Amino acid sequence: MIPFLDLKAQYASIKGEVDAAVLGVLASAQYVLGDEVAAFEREFAAYCDAKHAIAVNTGTSALHLALLAAGVGPGDEVITVPFTFVASVSAVCYTGALPVFVDIEPTTFTMDPAKLEAAITARTKAIVPVHLYGQMADMAPIMEIADRYGIPVIEDACQAHGAEYRKRRAGSIGTSGCFSFYPGKNLGACGEGGIVVTNDDEHAKTIRMLRDWGQEQRYHHTLKGFNYRMDGIQGAILRVKLRHLEDWTEARRDHGRHYSALLAGSRQVTAPTELADRRHVYHIYAVRTRDRDGLQRALQAEGVQTGLHYPIPVHLQKAHADLGYKVGAFPESEAAAREVLSLPIYPEMTSRQVEQVVAAVEQEAYVA
Repeated sequence: MIPFLDLKAQYASIKGEVDAAVLGVLASAQYVLGDEVAAFEREFAAYCDAKHAIAVNTGTSALHLALLAAGVGPGDEVITVPFTFVASVSAVCYTGALPVFVDIEPTTFTMDPAKLEAAITARTKAIVPVHLYGQMADMAPIMEIADRYGIPVIEDACQAHGAEYRKRRAGSIGTSGCFSFYPGKNLGACGEGGIVVTNDDEHAKTIRMLRDWGQEQRYHHTLKGFNYRMDGIQGAILRVKLRHLEDWTEARRDHGRHYSALLAGSRQVTAPTELADRRHVYHIYAVRTRDRDGLQRALQAEGVQTGLHYPIPVHLQKAHADLGYKVGAFPESEAAAREVLSLPIYPEMTSRQVEQVVAAVEQEAYVA
């Protein structure tokens, strides 16, 4: 069996470092925030070329607080895309604002800037492009439109640790950028975690208070805040893993290039495209095929685990039926939801395993 993801292999490769970091937190008894989380914030901010980083308990919390710091609230509209994990939209709903969607580009699966301006109204309070699968959205036209209307941009970089757009790191271009450290992410905790990066001093101060019950100092609650704090063990583990992230990213990129070379001219699938002005970090290696479900069943029979990211776009989810969108509203997102299949990719994967996956894909094409 070739797993879709192998977290045990990653732990085995750095077991001594992780175990020592965890024992250090237990010895210090700094279980919530503390020195390890503060050090991780400094190190991750530097990694993203950002001035501030504020660690929280999930990527969803990061999005929620970044939106609140941007002044988003009930009655406002926030523009994002429907082809994303539901958390991108749930965070908007938490603020009481209305999610407004624009469709994606079919090549990159990210926000289509050509469709953005038509969605802007007098109520638009933020724009949330999603750097889906590890490749950044086309930020130059998005920022040009946002600046022209004076609208903050919150980058959803939850799948894009270390991704770049014209040599600038994900999270450093917009007003703020939000990351998830869910275990399967390129930089994953041994539990939950998230972070907001920003160059805006006031946003950083507000988010830092909001994550900790709105306190400016202990028991002095300036804002109505939340319990969104990162625990010390996750901070310590993430510090260890951050030291390995660039090597892991290059391994993912090697596998991505290997996949794409082997799949060039495939009868069965279309490989993803890495645009020339971007650094794709391949959180997901997503191919497109007309018979997605059939290919997934065939690969499972050949011992290859795959994933679906994501089979139902958010505007057609039952939970968001109240938004009033119907089938056909966003054809590119709906086509992607029908056709995208995620192949295994992780740093510890071998080149031989990549070749075995591609052989299984092409075997299905030959049989079909």
